[in-house]
Amino acid sequence: MAKIRVTQIKSKIGSTKRQKKTLEALGLKKMHRPVEVEATPQIAGMVYKVKHLVKVEEL
Repeated sequence: MAKIRVTQIKSKIGSTKRQKKTLEALGLKKMHRPVEVEATPQIAGMVYKVKHLVKVEEL
């Protein structure tokens, strides 16, 4: 499978609980710390829900 690099670029302060849990599920703990995850439909859906908080790069 292809991998993508997801980086949190905006603060989660002011976000809903669901969005905060989604960031945790993606493995994002701190801002500007990228994580590499598999590019599955489930991950793509999670990234879509928090697209205003993250930056995505294809590897």
